[in-house]
Amino acid sequence: MSITSVWNSVYPVLIAILFFEFIIVIHEGGHFIAARLMKIKVNEFSIGMGPKIFQFKRNETKYTLRLILFGGYCAMEGEDSESEDENAFSKKKVLPRIFVVVSGALMNLLLGFIIVLIITASSSLVGTTEIAMFEDNAVSQNSGLQKGDVIKSFDGMRIYTTNDVSTAFSRTVGNEVDVVVLRNGKEKKINVRFDTEEFEGRQYIKMDFWLRGVDKTFSNVIIQSCKEFVSYGRMVFLSVHDLLVGRFGVSDMSGPVGTVSVVSDAVKTSMKSSLRIMALLTINVGLFNLFPVPALDGWRLFVLLGEGITKKKLPTKLEYMINAVGLVLLLGLMCFVTFSDITKLL
Repeated sequence: MSITSVWNSVYPVLIAILFFEFIIVIHEGGHFIAARLMKIKVNEFSIGMGPKIFQFKRNETKYTLRLILFGGYCAMEGEDSESEDENAFSKKKVLPRIFVVVSGALMNLLLGFIIVLIITASSSLVGTTEIAMFEDNAVSQNSGLQKGDVIKSFDGMRIYTTNDVSTAFSRTVGNEVDVVVLRNGKEKKINVRFDTEEFEGRQYIKMDFWLRGVDKTFSNVIIQSCKEFVSYGRMVFLSVHDLLVGRFGVSDMSGPVGTVSVVSDAVKTSMKSSLRIMALLTINVGLFNLFPVPALDGWRLFVLLGEGITKKKLPTKLEYMINAVGLVLLLGLMCFVTFSDITKLL
């Protein structure tokens, strides 16, 4: 095996790992910047986990690079323990602490929007939800769809972007779908049939038409980027909903190993595919971290909002106990999905 072929296999994985770490650094960097703005003491800012490679100290903060580039943290004084330092996290008022807690997720969402903007601005056309043409003998055309129809909803899901259309196709069960289109200025509901195709052991309906693209302008690039950003965010909530209602199982989830595999495959395909996956990942991390689940930023936000409303702090020992239980459950889930990822790869 030549060095070139080895490198071609290795570099997509390296890029995937580095981007995964970049998402984490951006998240923890959000906490760090917010903490400094609120004059909260940061004991250590670490890139990576495990044994340290090197470390230096500046303004009471240790900056560390660690061996395993799969994680990182921003350790603030008084964040997880009692402290008498006046600049400790626990000594600050509720609003500054809320700002610090949400800043990590906000940085992830900002990164996601920037990537979506880059994707839209670098495309030759801006996508719409209007049907431009059909494949030969398209089943959907024979059952009611027409060229020029603007798709407004698909199987009850409102459609705003081309990405929404792809998402709707991936979530639909069966080959008959109620589609609402805008035709000649009026909304029309049509029961449409589609061909199906198998992918990774599941049956999906086949998209047998193309959507129209329009020339780029400054305004439609910005508007489309905002719509696509919201669309990516909606995918996160739709995924959680599909898990809760049993549409997909826990075994369908991907952990770090599966994520790196997906990103590395996208890197091999094209830059645009890579950017789409990366945008979805960072938006996913940002939104998921705001869920009120113990051990996530969302749980701490939930506790702080409760403190702000009731003017009473949750007992420290109880908060730590809840966070510890949540962390154990999340680590258990991560171990399960990581094992599942490795099994799928093998």
